[in-house]
Amino acid sequence: MSTTNHTPDQNARTIGREWLIGSIAVAVAITSVVLGRHFRHLEGHRSDALVAGAAVVLMVSGIYAVRYIARAFGRSIVRRSSLSAGATARLVIDGVGVVILIFGLFGVLGVSLQHLLIGAGVTGVIVGIAAQQSLANVFAAVVLLFARPFVVGERIRIRSGVLGVLDVEVLGAGLTYVTVRTEDGVLKIPNSVMLSSGIGRLSDDGTVHG
Repeated sequence: MSTTNHTPDQNARTIGREWLIGSIAVAVAITSVVLGRHFRHLEGHRSDALVAGAAVVLMVSGIYAVRYIARAFGRSIVRRSSLSAGATARLVIDGVGVVILIFGLFGVLGVSLQHLLIGAGVTGVIVGIAAQQSLANVFAAVVLLFARPFVVGERIRIRSGVLGVLDVEVLGAGLTYVTVRTEDGVLKIPNSVMLSSGIGRLSDDGTVHG
């Protein structure tokens, strides 16, 4: 997803093309869901064939929709922030899109969503408890991405009950950690800690500003 060799105009055209392809794929996917649910009410073997065809079209168009929309959104974030922030946004959209696609396929194929949701709810509670800290870091990454209290390459001051007061240079930001350089070396700080900390940008003379 690097844009190193592209001019701003080329990047804008690429993003526009990806939004267009993604939007068309979304429209095809929605149409497939509607038609597939309609075909399920028909009688005979032809109905099964039509439902299977709708499911295949939904799968293909859904994959294209998720891929291109995630790319377009990720590139847009890269233009405003950093490559790592764009990668984070793309990963989140990929995950959400796949979940939506799976539910759409189950709807076309006539799988009981009520039973599925109950099972998913129980599984989600178990997984959520087991991965509470990891999920907190992922959600914190999304909040930091849109709030943008810092960008990669900046020098910032962190005031935290866990870390104390640190003056650092931001080297990168991912789904779980923010990588910074301190006087003692490189440090990886969990996103949840960064989100709960006071953060100010440092100017060249060492003063802090918002």
